[in-house]
Amino acid sequence: MTHPYQDRVLALAGLLQALAQVRRIADTGQSDQVQVQTALESVFRIDARDTESVFGSARELRIGLRQLRDYLANGSKDEALGKLALAVLQLERRFIRNAALANKVQAGLRRIAPRADDIGSAHPDVIADLARLYADTLSTLRPRVMVQGNPHYLGQAGVVAEIRALLLAALRAAVLWRQLGGSLWDFVFARRQMAAALDALLG
Repeated sequence: MTHPYQDRVLALAGLLQALAQVRRIADTGQSDQVQVQTALESVFRIDARDTESVFGSARELRIGLRQLRDYLANGSKDEALGKLALAVLQLERRFIRNAALANKVQAGLRRIAPRADDIGSAHPDVIADLARLYADTLSTLRPRVMVQGNPHYLGQAGVVAEIRALLLAALRAAVLWRQLGGSLWDFVFARRQMAAALDALLG
């Protein structure tokens, strides 16, 4: 029997894992390609049969699950990651209220999906397509999600594209979390339940 909060913590783990890569590439210009691929593939799995399938499997989210468990136990050691996660959760609220924008993002993903199937979700050309979609849609919402990092890397087009593509993946996870009944109240009233679900997933 699965824990009732299992799906919600999987979605939050997907959010944190994508944003940890945003932080890493903004600071170092480098990312973990396996984690990037997990994040970007989730963007195209709109009709997945369950939450775990959105991300491939729970195993693909072990880093994000551990980050979430550490946060619930000790608070945020990475203050910038916490701020980024909150900014994306707030962006999700504005995005969901804008039906025309949501439809535009969905249409864009359907347009990009065949190319992602053909050459891979983490291919630079697909990342560039996702980045353009983010810039044309989500970047128009205010306030924008601001990413701090090393100006040397943040001035590089490839780094900016990967950050935007990963922010789109993080938003996908945030939307999923809300669809599963998640809210910021979970962090006030359901910390114990979330921790139990995390323990069950991490074993």
